[in-house]
Amino acid sequence: MADISWIEGTPRIACEVSGTGPPVVFLHGVGGNRRNWAYQTAQLSDTYTTVAWDARGYGDSDDYEGDLEFSQFGDDLARMLDHLGIDSAHLVGLSMGARVLMDFFPRNRDRVVTLTLCDCFYAYQTALTPEKQREYVEFRERPLLEGRTFADLAPALVQSLVSPRCSDSVRAELHDSILALRADSYLKTIKASVTYDASYNLADIDVPVQLIFGAEDALTPPSIGEEMLGMLSNARLAVLDGAGHLSNLERPTEFNTVLRGFLDDHADLSTT
Repeated sequence: MADISWIEGTPRIACEVSGTGPPVVFLHGVGGNRRNWAYQTAQLSDTYTTVAWDARGYGDSDDYEGDLEFSQFGDDLARMLDHLGIDSAHLVGLSMGARVLMDFFPRNRDRVVTLTLCDCFYAYQTALTPEKQREYVEFRERPLLEGRTFADLAPALVQSLVSPRCSDSVRAELHDSILALRADSYLKTIKASVTYDASYNLADIDVPVQLIFGAEDALTPPSIGEEMLGMLSNARLAVLDGAGHLSNLERPTEFNTVLRGFLDDHADLSTT
């Protein structure tokens, strides 16, 4: 059974730790929380120590004062690793979580064993078309600023993130994640995301990288993964059929097979 750890500081960060072995850290997307990784942590904790956090302002983690600087997520990640006594880890991020890792890497190279970057863009302005940029904001920021609630937004958000044949159970899980969001922290994250650009960092990432994209991801399609593959020096790409933007939720078995294979292939790089 997973243990809940509290990372002291400002803000206080909640994370869930389970298993034993080399550490694997999971970072959720802009509409999620640590529970979105339950399928992965349950399967991997037999041979790895899994850690899934709630980013600042999400889940059980504390809110915070002032605007968000995107680099603060990386600072929180370093603080969490310090608290847990983890010198270096395999790091897995989806969407926003992947962007956190691309931002984290240049300042913390020695703490990264491998990176798994899933369903993500590497620069808001260049990786997304103008239409996709407008869509990203329209579905997320503007309605809340106009007074609508997450209950109002959830059906359209879910529809935009999943594949056409997504199961009702996954839709319900994603719906619950959206209802758990806090508007102020969510809006701060959206504001920080639209200025995000890691394109100048990618060529410097010299650890092994696994890219995972859903074949039916309408927000960050596999073509972005192909672009990233050409920009990274040591990367491979897996595209999961029948998955949208939340590939780990829609295709957990296939996702876990790719992830475990990647981690096992680089077990000799791991530290505990």
